[in-house]
Amino acid sequence: MSIARYNPFDFTPFHAFRLYDDTAARSAEPEGARPWAPAVDILETEESLVLKADLPEVKLENIDIRVEDGNLTLRGERKLEKVENEKGYHRIERSYGSFSRTFTLPDTIHPENVKASFKDGVLTIVLPKKEMAKPRQIKVEVSN
Repeated sequence: MSIARYNPFDFTPFHAFRLYDDTAARSAEPEGARPWAPAVDILETEESLVLKADLPEVKLENIDIRVEDGNLTLRGERKLEKVENEKGYHRIERSYGSFSRTFTLPDTIHPENVKASFKDGVLTIVLPKKEMAKPRQIKVEVSN
């Protein structure tokens, strides 16, 4: 288990999400392959946390989402299509292969009600908050 240093100036509302090092998942990649991990945005609304991951050219059947033991794990694979005439390529810079991203979820999330959608290469995962975690307004009455 790694130790994370507390930064009092980190005003990111998602400091409850922690990204694990996925080096072990990358070690299974072929020699010379460029490992990759999809870019992820996390935003908070009053009702939920929303995670959006860019997964261009990743097929839906190659995506695995799991919520277990307070963690959200996103795994998948972007496959390089075999080109018979590789002489046409001058350069291949995009990364291919397997990826794995794991986030620790705050206790305020309803793990049973998580929903995901996939459209135009963007995976959206909605993590609804428990009722007690939602902000509420309390009216204060002043007595004379």
